[in-house]
Amino acid sequence: SAAIVASLFDLWEAELGKVSGKSKTAEAIRYALTRREALERFLMDGRIEIDSNIVERAIRPQTITRKNSLFAGSHGGGRTWATVATLLQTCKMNSVDPLDWLSQTLTRIAQGWPASEIEMLMPWNFRPDVIG
Repeated sequence: SAAIVASLFDLWEAELGKVSGKSKTAEAIRYALTRREALERFLMDGRIEIDSNIVERAIRPQTITRKNSLFAGSHGGGRTWATVATLLQTCKMNSVDPLDWLSQTLTRIAQGWPASEIEMLMPWNFRPDVIG
């Protein structure tokens, strides 16, 4: 993968000088070149997927219902809805029942769970038998 990615960046650098600087192609190439470090991160960290398909599948339900989300009522409401939807999807991705996680997490916060230990309540750390 590293050789292919390096070849792509070499190609983009070579092609950038051949296209109009105002073109959409040049804009896309500059976008990729200025984000090279981030785009290559998956090469150094095996935990990072080569593509975003898993994320795209995960957010598809939220994307489909976006037009139906006018009930949020405000930008703040929309951000809150997006945060909750993200946390619930993160539960699913970590094989945690979203309803169990949400009810137990809210109970612990209401009972005074220390803010310094909030990381333990995140879906990827959630263990009802440990936290419970």
